[in-house]
Amino acid sequence: MEYNLADLFESVVDVVPDREALVYVDHPGTGAERRLTYAELDAAANRVAHHLLDSGLEPGEHLGLHLYNGVEYLQTVLACLKARLVPVNVNYRYVEEELVYLYNDADLAALVFEGEFTQRVAAALPQTPRLRHLVRVGAAPDGAPEPAITPVAYAEAEAAGSPGRGFAPRSADDLFIIYTGGTTGMPKGVMWRAEDLFFAGLFGGDPSGEPVKRPEELAERVAARGAGLTFFPAPPLMHGTSTLTSFIAFNYGQRVVIHRKYAPEEVLRTIEKEKVSSVSLVGDAMLRPLIDALNGPLAGTDLSSLFSVSSSGAIMSETVRAEFQRLAPDVLLLNNFGSSESGSNGRATNDSGPERGFRLEVNDRTQVVDPVTHEPVPAGQPGRLAQRGHVPLGYYNDPAKTAETFFRKGAERWVLLGDMATVDEQGIVTVLGRGSQCINTGGEKVYPEEVEQALKSHPDVYDALVAGVADPTWGSHVAAVVQLRAGAPEPSLSEIQSHCRTRLAGYKIPRRLAIVPAIQRSPSGKADYRWAKAVATEEDGAHTPASG
Repeated sequence: MEYNLADLFESVVDVVPDREALVYVDHPGTGAERRLTYAELDAAANRVAHHLLDSGLEPGEHLGLHLYNGVEYLQTVLACLKARLVPVNVNYRYVEEELVYLYNDADLAALVFEGEFTQRVAAALPQTPRLRHLVRVGAAPDGAPEPAITPVAYAEAEAAGSPGRGFAPRSADDLFIIYTGGTTGMPKGVMWRAEDLFFAGLFGGDPSGEPVKRPEELAERVAARGAGLTFFPAPPLMHGTSTLTSFIAFNYGQRVVIHRKYAPEEVLRTIEKEKVSSVSLVGDAMLRPLIDALNGPLAGTDLSSLFSVSSSGAIMSETVRAEFQRLAPDVLLLNNFGSSESGSNGRATNDSGPERGFRLEVNDRTQVVDPVTHEPVPAGQPGRLAQRGHVPLGYYNDPAKTAETFFRKGAERWVLLGDMATVDEQGIVTVLGRGSQCINTGGEKVYPEEVEQALKSHPDVYDALVAGVADPTWGSHVAAVVQLRAGAPEPSLSEIQSHCRTRLAGYKIPRRLAIVPAIQRSPSGKADYRWAKAVATEEDGAHTPASG
């Protein structure tokens, strides 16, 4: 047995077949749900895997998942892994042009898609010649044009396939591709070997202890461990974090709960009803609505089962963490740090915040290095985060970007991440921000995340993004795009500046303020900095002082 994700899942199924594996709430508030044991989920995935192979797909070909959260999403990922097909996540917000790019860039041979997206799929299909097999979940909207290739109904595909296994031997080298969100550029497909993803993204089978030493040990640990934990990945499964969280739970032999879409009040009801142990989300954009619900219609919700709320992909700011902690003092709040290119790097320290910065305790595979020499930087000197060992093979279909990002030192593979950082004498890393978003103002570097934390500590600010705007004197200046709390009076730029001066050096203070009805983020809560820059650049509605 190798460190193959399908083999590992099947080994867990074989020791706890009757244990509940997956609970799916179709439409929050309707009461519609599905529950599957490990054996039922395994058989359901086998059926789809056999259908895909029987349809002429070959091991190594790529299948796109253009879906909302649902049983079908995780079932299809498992089916791909079992059949040695490569699963590829598709952002369901993409429109025709973006879909054509991704379908072609990923070399999709097959697509499993939500019926709601039939029109977009039909429009993209003539421009994606490699795509030859479609499976549709649910019905198409009335009047939607049918794709040129007739889709197979998911229920029919599942019914046609065998529930047994009977698959060819698999490998630790089987691929899993995670496409990045593309909020700062075109999306890129990160190519993971199964073994590398198991250790870097799935904690080697144990998120709170020692990784397994051999593949067979995973099932042995599950057999010796009782049930009782429930993991609730709240963001869309199309973003890698939620899918990986689900597999962490499966490797642990525990239960996963998912909702079709993020609905804060229903999340709280589900925590209470299903006795959820751990919720994963993405930053303030998902935590703040939970706070609003706990302060309003869901006040008094029983959170006694909840041990932790963790965030990946965006940080929970100090102010928002404090608000939630007041309402749920016994819940552990964890700011995890990682990426599609690295898996997990570490976790924020308890004193992480605007005054001291976003500080991390990193794992022993993460360093701050010089981006040119790739050597560790001295304490206090800025560098780039990098990770060694179990890292991806590179970006699919992008050898140039792969060469820029992935390198070798001796026998080890490394990945150079986009985050600028420093490290202190104790090994604590302070993340400065994404290098691509760094604002150069008069030669001084400003990282948006630091300014955003200061803005969010203002009592009237609900959410904020920061971008650089062209400046004839300084090259760029800092601009803030702000969403206010409901009913809050609109602050002046000078009021925002006065507040920020208590937390930031003068050159980091916003010189422009744009008030918007809502901050635009991805469905998972990740920042859309291209949108923020466009909004901040517009003169209408922006407040620009002569000096600041």
